[in-house]
Amino acid sequence: MGIDLSAIWAVIIFIGVFMYVVMDGFDLGIGMLYPFVPDRHERDVMMNTVAPVWDGNETWLVLGGAALFAAFPRAYAIVLSALYLPLIFMLLGLIFRGIAFEFRFKALDHERHIWDKAFIGGSLTAAFFQGVSLGAYVHGIAVVSTPAGPQYAGGALDWLQPFPIMCGLGVMVAYSLLGCTWLIFRTEGELQKRMLSTARPLALLLVLAIIAVSIWTPLADPDVAARWFTMPGMLWFVPVPVLVVVGVVLLLRSLAGDAPLHGPFLASLGLIFLGYTGLAISIWPNIVPPTISIWAAASPPASQGFTLVGTLVILPIILGYSCFSYYVFRGKVKLGEGYH
Repeated sequence: MGIDLSAIWAVIIFIGVFMYVVMDGFDLGIGMLYPFVPDRHERDVMMNTVAPVWDGNETWLVLGGAALFAAFPRAYAIVLSALYLPLIFMLLGLIFRGIAFEFRFKALDHERHIWDKAFIGGSLTAAFFQGVSLGAYVHGIAVVSTPAGPQYAGGALDWLQPFPIMCGLGVMVAYSLLGCTWLIFRTEGELQKRMLSTARPLALLLVLAIIAVSIWTPLADPDVAARWFTMPGMLWFVPVPVLVVVGVVLLLRSLAGDAPLHGPFLASLGLIFLGYTGLAISIWPNIVPPTISIWAAASPPASQGFTLVGTLVILPIILGYSCFSYYVFRGKVKLGEGYH
């Protein structure tokens, strides 16, 4: 039996996108928490917790997009055609967020509020449209068969539906919780206490979002319902809700502890991973739900093999410098400290 290159590439894309969600998720979450922290010096601390690493986090988004283009070019063409507008809005949000990172520290006092607003607006926009894109993707993309192969058959605004909008709001809650627990881990004093009190309602909102998506998805798509509730897919899916309950209990217990450190952040990561895995199980083995599988959309094996060699070289490098940067800038960030 030969090596299934399409399956390997699907796993690489899964890892790349998940790493982006984790690493850039709490960056965006911090931006969305800014309106609840009016003190300038505490805002400085919040931004300094991610200032040394935020731009490297986006490498994973580039990896996921490049891998999709290299390994599944037909899927890349269809998905990008269907989601041009939300993805463009997402990129605009990331641009504003990035500009705010760099210019806020250099702005005069009376101008700093402009870049605070850019940071908040960019974070909100990027997080919301990432969720919208995810919801529209999972909900299904209209495809028509042509002599040249499958093509996108929908309109420019097909993503503007209730389920993608709900997913957009859900991702905003998830990222806010990640940002909140990251700040619990990396800060101290009054800011840490404020994040502790904020994390509890965010955790409950995330649970409600997970329940809503879990109910809506199988009701809206019979194929997903079949994967969830028939064998052998049921064997893969059943542990997910059980582990979600365990994760929520661990999160709430860690938030109630006397010395919160990394526990709430790790519990939040676990919940995000379970939600992400549940969605992956729901659409597998399709790369363009609900009809195009990873094998139908794959590039020629020679192309997949050639690009896989380069990816297997660069992937450990990305992991290495990411781990090194987080190791160098570990520890608590205090008032008056900064990396700019």
